Amino acid sequence: MAAKASIVFFLLLWLASCSTAHHDRLSQGGDAIWVTESIPGRDLDRLARLWQQRRLEGANTDYALGPGDLLQVSVPGLEDLKDFSVRVSEERMIALPYAGTLNVTGLGERGLREEIRQRLQKDFMHHPQVTVLVKESRSRQIAVVGAVNKPGLFDLASRGETIFNMISYAGGLRNDAAERILFIPAESLEREQSKDIFTSLPSHLVRQEALAPALKAVEPIVINVDRLARGGDELYLSLPARPGDVVMVPIGGEVLIQGWVQKPGGYRITAGMTVLGAIAAAGGVMFPADLAAVRLIRTEKVGSKMSKVIDLEAIQRGEEPDLRVEPGDIVDVGASAARLIGYGVYQFFVNKFNVGASVPIFK
Repeated sequence: MAAKASIVFFLLLWLASCSTAHHDRLSQGGDAIWVTESIPGRDLDRLARLWQQRRLEGANTDYALGPGDLLQVSVPGLEDLKDFSVRVSEERMIALPYAGTLNVTGLGERGLREEIRQRLQKDFMHHPQVTVLVKESRSRQIAVVGAVNKPGLFDLASRGETIFNMISYAGGLRNDAAERILFIPAESLEREQSKDIFTSLPSHLVRQEALAPALKAVEPIVINVDRLARGGDELYLSLPARPGDVVMVPIGGEVLIQGWVQKPGGYRITAGMTVLGAIAAAGGVMFPADLAAVRLIRTEKVGSKMSKVIDLEAIQRGEEPDLRVEPGDIVDVGASAARLIGYGVYQFFVNKFNVGASVPIFK
């Protein structure tokens, strides 16, 4: 327990150093200045790199089997291996009659089939015919949530599946869907964050609340589908899907609140909603939040992004205007280095000594 608490503490210290660098870059522009990013913008660059990386992985290889997958193994001629079902353990192990214990790490159906065939051929039968099927997958899922007709978790059948295939499996976009899709690639998520998203709710109950850990930790890639189709970048529409990906389709007229707030996610914009009102709708900020360096990010119709640094305390003092939010805006609440260290110390003592105390939040 002490070791775990120490790890948490030092990870938060490391995050604090990252937060400081992030704040310095933002502050150079000045609090009253909108900073315009170059076209095609950082999101398209991230999407292009991801597309290239995943295409290089190939579309014809099997997905590796993973913990929780339920397999059906059939070998004609062996009664004990006739439609034998086995679930992959957390250690990626399975046990089969005749074949013994196998480690499936890195193996897909074809790889496991060959491994079983070789073991049986060595000791039990000539030219065994082995079939391996995935009856239930818990390691190959993608989440599609928000303004789609059937939000939930969906299994990937092959590496040829794309993000937009998965949206179609979710029943397609609803009429009230926003123009932009928020994409959180599996590569951006820690294993435990991804596990929280994919195991906290049944597939038919997946909601944006389950995305809170992810939205605190990563910045989604904003995909403007219409712009991709019109701007010569339509090849990115075929971005291969990977297990652990999250696709979030905001409702039109929503603002996304991410970072150090109590309930990150998309919120319907009400009449006259401002930055302070949007943060309040998300439950207020958490203790580590840097109140002087909240970012308001706005995407123009041509696809370029503008960002502005907001000082929440200055707004409360009446020294700066409380800007109204617009549909598609992102309010990014980063962390203060000093506050994050204090929060890390608090978490360290909570984890080490099992003590509790209230940590104030700003609403």
